[in-house]
Amino acid sequence: MEVLTDTASYVDLMIRGRSRVIATAVIKGPHGVALVDPGPSSCLQTLRAALSDADIAVADVRALLLTHIHLDHAGAAGSLLQENPNIEVYVHERGAPHMIDPTKLIASATRLYGDNMNSLWGPFLPVPEESVHVLTGGERIKVADRTFEVAYTPGHASHHVSFFDSESGVAYVGDVAGVRTGKELFVMPPTPPPDINIEVWKDSIALIRQWQASTLFVTHYGAHKDPEAHLDVLETHLAAMKEMARECIVEGGDNHVRQQRFVDRMVTYLERYIPENEAGLYGTAAPIDQCWLGLVRYWQKYGGVE
Repeated sequence: MEVLTDTASYVDLMIRGRSRVIATAVIKGPHGVALVDPGPSSCLQTLRAALSDADIAVADVRALLLTHIHLDHAGAAGSLLQENPNIEVYVHERGAPHMIDPTKLIASATRLYGDNMNSLWGPFLPVPEESVHVLTGGERIKVADRTFEVAYTPGHASHHVSFFDSESGVAYVGDVAGVRTGKELFVMPPTPPPDINIEVWKDSIALIRQWQASTLFVTHYGAHKDPEAHLDVLETHLAAMKEMARECIVEGGDNHVRQQRFVDRMVTYLERYIPENEAGLYGTAAPIDQCWLGLVRYWQKYGGVE
């Protein structure tokens, strides 16, 4: 585990054997442990081993704080509750029904991942309704002997929330603060379908800025101690990807041609900012073809561009 604060660390889940793609935060208090974004169930063995190395058992976990319900963030929740039914799950009201009955969520994800669903993510088991704590934003919750402010932060997903521990200065911001796999100041917005809304996303970034956090903890990947610069760069690349997608649409061609145009330009764009080996990590955390699909949907829904 990597140290985050005196009471928090984080685990590299090593998805598909790759480091610095998915992180789970582990917050340890005298009366139990909370996990922020436990990741997919395909990485449960890695998570259990890291917890065990820190003398933590699944039986010690008291809460899961879910920034949102995408498979790479929340897929292991139901499996963890099968092992420990005493875990409480905190999730936004729009995501809660899909944690209780993930049928529609799984069907939607299967359309994206097809036959690779199980090998990538493992099973997504339901969470008992009585274990779910519904959030709307604006709450203050106490878990693992820490108090967290909850903010509703959509844009990447309509059910996205962020958590702020004002005492430590750490904001746990899921995907709304983008993907940053290394120390380089490059932050890529993950824009998969179906909920991308750029204008709402910018409002969420402004809300996170109001916390004046000392550290941003992003699920992809880790802790970053330059929040203002990080968010500035995120907004720059969010605007650039938005415009790049619009250009690829209006230049014409069928869906395949436009998508390939976007992918080619994004590869060139990434190479401009980060080393080639880092670009692969970004592509694992936020596959470029899925970023295209989310941005196309955004332009069709909100921008009137077909």
